[in-house]
Amino acid sequence: MTTRIAPGVGANLLGQHSAERNQDATAYVGNLDPQVTEELLWELFVQAGPVVNVYVPKDRVTNLHQGYGFVEFRSEEDADYAIKVLNMIKLYGKPIRVNKASQDKKSLDVGANLFIGNLDPDVDEKLLYDTFSAFGVIVTNPKIMRDPESGNSRGFGFISYDSFEASDAAIEVCVLC
Repeated sequence: MTTRIAPGVGANLLGQHSAERNQDATAYVGNLDPQVTEELLWELFVQAGPVVNVYVPKDRVTNLHQGYGFVEFRSEEDADYAIKVLNMIKLYGKPIRVNKASQDKKSLDVGANLFIGNLDPDVDEKLLYDTFSAFGVIVTNPKIMRDPESGNSRGFGFISYDSFEASDAAIEVCVLC
């Protein structure tokens, strides 16, 4: 005898309230396109490691998600790996933000912020992240300043590291470029 689950019931099983999650093994996923579903996030993130739960809060009136969610992994190492490889990839043309859900925002700002100038117009946030993450842990997603009208790059941006050692290493290498 086989048991059948009605369509839509599985999605309810994926979610879990934050008090029950292992916060250290949970990744925050932001900047989600309205088309993104819990099932799609599960399929994407399971490529990085064993996923325990996916939770995307929904508006109670419209039943649409609010542009962010949480993916819990079996271990903190799996979550760290997912953050490293999936941050800033594009889903439906929008770069998703993937961070540690348990990060304390007050402890992030150590002042190791860099101005990056003379950027080629084709450089996007993902390329900036991939390039500068080689020097250390980037605590907030790179920000490229854009023209509000056209959305085109204004040729400069910012990177924030978790330590002065990382920002110093980036400066040392990039000055030689």
